[in-house]
Amino acid sequence: MSLPQLKIGHMEPKVPILQGGMGVGISLSGLASAVANAGGIGIISGTGISTEELRFHIRRAKELINDTGYIGVNVLFAMNDFAEKMKAALEEKVDFIISGAGISRDMYAWGKEFCVPVISIVSSAKLAKLSERLGAAAVVVEGHEAGGHLGTDRPLFEILPEVVEAVKIPVIAAGGILTGLDLAKAIRLGASGVQMGTRFVASEECDAPLVFKEKYVHAKEEDTILVKTTVGLQGRAIKNKFTELISGSGKLKIEKCHDCLKNCSYRFCTLDSLLKSVGGDVENGLVFAGSRVAEIKKIMSVRDIINTITSEYRAAW
Repeated sequence: MSLPQLKIGHMEPKVPILQGGMGVGISLSGLASAVANAGGIGIISGTGISTEELRFHIRRAKELINDTGYIGVNVLFAMNDFAEKMKAALEEKVDFIISGAGISRDMYAWGKEFCVPVISIVSSAKLAKLSERLGAAAVVVEGHEAGGHLGTDRPLFEILPEVVEAVKIPVIAAGGILTGLDLAKAIRLGASGVQMGTRFVASEECDAPLVFKEKYVHAKEEDTILVKTTVGLQGRAIKNKFTELISGSGKLKIEKCHDCLKNCSYRFCTLDSLLKSVGGDVENGLVFAGSRVAEIKKIMSVRDIINTITSEYRAAW
């Protein structure tokens, strides 16, 4: 069975796979360009880097990708620099913008002004319909199985059919997607493609340090935990000394406040804890990961990951 053709605006990738935008140095130009060159859609996360660094990685990714590759930027509405980062990405002529952690009416207008598709990350049919009405080119529906911040406590395959029924724009399934079997199930339920984050962290081209990737490979089934971050949402992470520290209700001493969020509890600094883990200290910082991270047994090249998923998908039909 051949892979379905995903089409979002001008984008028609060879495989219907988006690489998730993972903040604070996990998905930059290295990972995004590798996914794009392997036939998927690459995403650079603008979270936790400066606007100048974002521009650098967009330009570098464009130099690295082939003529048929697509690169987008993930910007989070919850961040204070949301508008600045989005406008910088638009000026750099990215193929699309993807945004979560809230919805901004402005972002659809800005996307239209620059003729750049805007994709919304949602967790319900209601938010999907709102996004479509405001001008979203597609929606990524993310279930409870995802890594990082979660917008729902419902599983992906429970929400997905509701979203597909609610909108006419392409629907991308996300949260706990690891294999070609998952891709096949999502397609059968009406999705146009899938988004994968956790599986691409354990790739050779991922921008995270090796010690971060190894934390994924060595994770056991019982090693993920839900923690409440200063964003006000639950986040799924791999257990370590830091998750033990923040599991209580007390306020931690903040070594450095980055003043990055529009709304913050200031109980600790989520951004600083992410910077610490991507800097190599994976015991004393947050290591976000999806619920099925324990199924990842080795670090592979992006191309091998996508080829494996493609083979599994065809076998599933």
